[in-house]
Amino acid sequence: MINYILKDENAVYHECGFSCDNELYLKLGDEAFFITDPRYTIEAKQKVKNAEVIEASRDIYIEAKKILRDSKIKKIFYDPANFSVAQFRKLKQSLKITFKSAPNFSQKKRIVKSDREIELLRVAVKLGSEAFDRFAHYLQNEGIGKSEQYINFEAMRELQLHGKYDLSFHPITAIDENAAKPHAYASDKLLTPDALLLIDAGLKYERFCSDRTRVAQLGSEMNFSKVQSFKDTKKQKVYDTVLKAQEASIKAAKVGVKASDIDKAGRNVIEKAGFGKYFVHSTGHGVGLDIHELPVISQKSSVIIEENMVFTIEPGIYLPDEFGVRIEDMVLATSNGVEIL
Repeated sequence: MINYILKDENAVYHECGFSCDNELYLKLGDEAFFITDPRYTIEAKQKVKNAEVIEASRDIYIEAKKILRDSKIKKIFYDPANFSVAQFRKLKQSLKITFKSAPNFSQKKRIVKSDREIELLRVAVKLGSEAFDRFAHYLQNEGIGKSEQYINFEAMRELQLHGKYDLSFHPITAIDENAAKPHAYASDKLLTPDALLLIDAGLKYERFCSDRTRVAQLGSEMNFSKVQSFKDTKKQKVYDTVLKAQEASIKAAKVGVKASDIDKAGRNVIEKAGFGKYFVHSTGHGVGLDIHELPVISQKSSVIIEENMVFTIEPGIYLPDEFGVRIEDMVLATSNGVEIL
């Protein structure tokens, strides 16, 4: 057994079923400790599984050092991304223990999803899809003349369903030239009948995220399906190219293939259509408790796809000062290829 310390909330939640904004989790052989302050002790004792809840009277790092000193262990693993320099110095000072850096420690443990995690992700995706449908209905009836900022607010309201769900991330709602910025901030630009609208959004179900991107134009039957018609021929050509690229990457995604080959399949379509330099990001990323997890689906990724990995496939083309198109779905790697969740 290895010894490790965690601070990231989702990493800790994965270990013991609870986390908060001031906690440390220690796994020392057969023993586990959840350390927090008095603000969270009651709930921690109710929800933490397979770990002893320790209430820190002064500072969680001081409490962790006491446990580590008494444990007599020689080595412990940690993820350097979890801790600030000041926190790490406070933790390590005066301890005769070797701290071994283990980047992405928790995400590597979570890269292959359990059946329970997959079921939660399925529900999150279904709820997210339903929110997109409600949002399309709103846009059809009330969207014309509203700003990106107002539309963004309405998107959050539909996703959260009156506070029932948390957001996976702050939604992206971008019109025409603003959609050429892959992670655009909402502006005061107004939605017009012929405008292209990109929305990238998701919600959490029992802390598991959904993530979806669609592009559409308002019409007589507004929807966020992947079958879209645009009055502008250039927009239609770019949209069809991105959709073809996504389909190529989905077809290439199989257990046993390199993540880089999934990226290559879609990127080749975009390059052959003459838009290669306008595809400026990777093809996808893992999704779970974090909105961005392993595996990374990129040109440089050496990851081999395994059964029950969950990740996005989201190629895009972004034409500066004109418009941008991205189409994104979450997929599950199975023995028969991938299933679009």
